[in-house]
Amino acid sequence: MLDLSPQLSRWLAEGREFAVATVVGASGSAPRGPGAALAVDADGTVIGSVSGGCVEGAVYELCAQALADGEPVLERFGYSDEDAFAVGLTCGGVIDVLVTPVRLGTRERALFTKAVEAAAGDEGVALARVVRGPTELVGRAVVVRTDGAYDGTLGADEEVPDAPGPGDDGTLGADELVPDAPGRGGDGLADTVAREARALLDGGRNGNVELSEDGSRCPGGLTVFVESSLPPPRMIVFGSMDFASALVRAGKFLGYHVTVCDAREVFTTRARFPDADEIVVDWPHRYLAGTQVDGRTVLCVLTHDPKFDVPLLELALRLPVAYVGAMGSRRTHEDRERRLREAGLGEGELAKLRSPIGLDLGGRTPEEVAVAIVAETVAVRYGRGGGPLGGTQSAPS
Repeated sequence: MLDLSPQLSRWLAEGREFAVATVVGASGSAPRGPGAALAVDADGTVIGSVSGGCVEGAVYELCAQALADGEPVLERFGYSDEDAFAVGLTCGGVIDVLVTPVRLGTRERALFTKAVEAAAGDEGVALARVVRGPTELVGRAVVVRTDGAYDGTLGADEEVPDAPGPGDDGTLGADELVPDAPGRGGDGLADTVAREARALLDGGRNGNVELSEDGSRCPGGLTVFVESSLPPPRMIVFGSMDFASALVRAGKFLGYHVTVCDAREVFTTRARFPDADEIVVDWPHRYLAGTQVDGRTVLCVLTHDPKFDVPLLELALRLPVAYVGAMGSRRTHEDRERRLREAGLGEGELAKLRSPIGLDLGGRTPEEVAVAIVAETVAVRYGRGGGPLGGTQSAPS
């Protein structure tokens, strides 16, 4: 649901009632993963998708029904080849879809407003919802932010205002949320859900958590789906060159917040990199030492000059980032590795370096090289080798 936050924030501000369907489980060759969502307002306007078309009509009807009766519902859609007229997924996968009404004057609406506004504003936030369990708990939710503060409708004594008050923009203010335990109602379930949601939020992941009704972590008939929203991951491109310009465009296409950094002011300009979010004129290693990175950050070293890339890589390979790649020929790579060993890097640190940067696609133009680089970052993210889908077990059926 949080992936629809820009549109849903407008609907909430306009006072629209709507129902939102969220994929909370997927297996096989499912077309969309957990967190994918479709929303329908009272006028029948639709945004988003849960299946790419296979079951959208049925989900639309479920949303309309939930909006009418105010009750959440969990529905499973699977393979329908045996009955040509059945509603199902032709791809052979299975998805579980939770449909939640978001009507005026409800606690859920105020809670969803906080989650949606935070996600739309690029604040870190997680929304945890009960998808299986006692009827009275299904659909109840907890909103958690990165500092562990939370609010929700799980605790017996917990209340969320019916709707944002005058001047209240619905954002996650520190005074509106509860610190990381204990919960307001002293409710062990709310506390546990908040802690589990924060753990998933820290990694920017969606997932299901199996709990007991008393809040213990032992599976006991309660399934909570957690979806996370974090600010866009960073891609930092070092080196102002034509290949960098193409890589910036490719990085933006994949949703990265892209920074270009180079010590040469004459080459590092907005005119050369109009698509970059940030342009920094500084020595690369000095900038990297002073900027914030995390486990999702991608570092692309295109400087192709030992005086720049060796001190930069000496630092980069010791940081907890997702990807470090460096441009250059194999001969350049061997010389670079020798210099890095002399600088004190061990084999484990050197093994993190992707060099020559990118997958072997055979491309030569800046745009083709950029595709090879971002393709490798995607392969690394999902632990894949980057080969063709045809003939592999990972190929969609």
